[in-house]
Amino acid sequence: MQQVVRPRRAVDPADDDLGALIAARRPGYSLPAALYTGAAAFEADISVVFHHHWIVVGVEADVPEPGDVYAVDIGPTPIILVRDDEGQIRAFHNVCSHRGAKIVPSGRAIVGKLVCPYHQWTYELTGELTGATHMGLDFDKALHHLQPVALRNIGGLIYVCLSNDPPEDIAAFEAIMGPRLAPYDLANTKIAYETDLIEEGNWKLTMENNRECYHCAGNHPELALSYYSTDLGFDPSELSDEEREQADWLSAQYAERTALWEACGLPSSTVNNVVGHPTQFRTQRLIIAGAGESQTLDTRAACRLPLSEEVATGSGDTHLWTVNGWNHFMGDHAVVFTVLPLGPDKSLLRTKWLVHKDAVEGEDYDLANLISVWVDTNREDADLVRIAHQGAMSAGYRPGPYSRFTERTLDEWSTWYVERMQAHGYGV
Repeated sequence: MQQVVRPRRAVDPADDDLGALIAARRPGYSLPAALYTGAAAFEADISVVFHHHWIVVGVEADVPEPGDVYAVDIGPTPIILVRDDEGQIRAFHNVCSHRGAKIVPSGRAIVGKLVCPYHQWTYELTGELTGATHMGLDFDKALHHLQPVALRNIGGLIYVCLSNDPPEDIAAFEAIMGPRLAPYDLANTKIAYETDLIEEGNWKLTMENNRECYHCAGNHPELALSYYSTDLGFDPSELSDEEREQADWLSAQYAERTALWEACGLPSSTVNNVVGHPTQFRTQRLIIAGAGESQTLDTRAACRLPLSEEVATGSGDTHLWTVNGWNHFMGDHAVVFTVLPLGPDKSLLRTKWLVHKDAVEGEDYDLANLISVWVDTNREDADLVRIAHQGAMSAGYRPGPYSRFTERTLDEWSTWYVERMQAHGYGV
């Protein structure tokens, strides 16, 4: 029987030659295929991006009370968030100091102490080892505490860095986002609903899909209700007279409302710290279309109890893009998205809907109304990520050009990725 030989992608270097792949990335174009599909690239992403950069893993509402534990797996590295008896949130490697067993299963738990199920070594919520039988009188428990993980609680969003030398520009991120998130009082929210969606594509494709809305009008009818069409980006040469009038009107509205919001103590202008920043982020307060209140099917508030009086009806949508997540903060609720890599062709998208901690389902909000827009949007995006990954696997794939009108943020994302890989020795 004649052997079938699959053609290699002539446009890409070998899949495991990461330096050549990084160097081959052309500005203004998507990445070489093997950076999306290759096992070597995936391992490098885990090491460089997820182990050496600040990534979002949760929210303060994941551990609302002392003794609450939230265990998250960052690639092959499990960590735990825990609120100690003094109310401080801490992060540790979820690994026993005895023989390396995973202490807490992934997910949430309520504990008095952290006890390894293997040999019952026992740790305080502050990480100290207090119980280790049969180790002898000369055994020094103080030398065998849980290994801490660098943590920053920024306005109720929990960021961690697995490196012993975390990027210092997290301070600049906190200086900008702390005041922007403070009015939403995320410390006094609860998780009304949470979903885990496994997307059949590389984590970078998931992030890229979120970084542009070129695809939104044709794929997200529910989400598009809360946006003005020209707010999604446009080619000026293609606008009709009516569309140009709307674009000019929207530009004037942004100038007027941004000034009004900021006069009320709500920072709103665009900050775009991506290229050249290890801790990348982009934020802006967006105008909500329709009734202007929230991302719901009728664009009205889904929860009648606002997150705070400072951000009641009419405060727009503060969006935030970071290394592995995106967020929408509105007056009535917030939606927080976290992306964690599971394999070269598989990613976890975790979505949390936050409401005021005193809001009661069925009285203050209808759950279906609260979540429907993003449940549908996530499902639609998962299909797009799947077909994008399938295309990247094809011998016919070649990096394509980004639209300079609607995909500039994608070019910035890919440039940031190349910069960070080069900073860690690839492609230089």
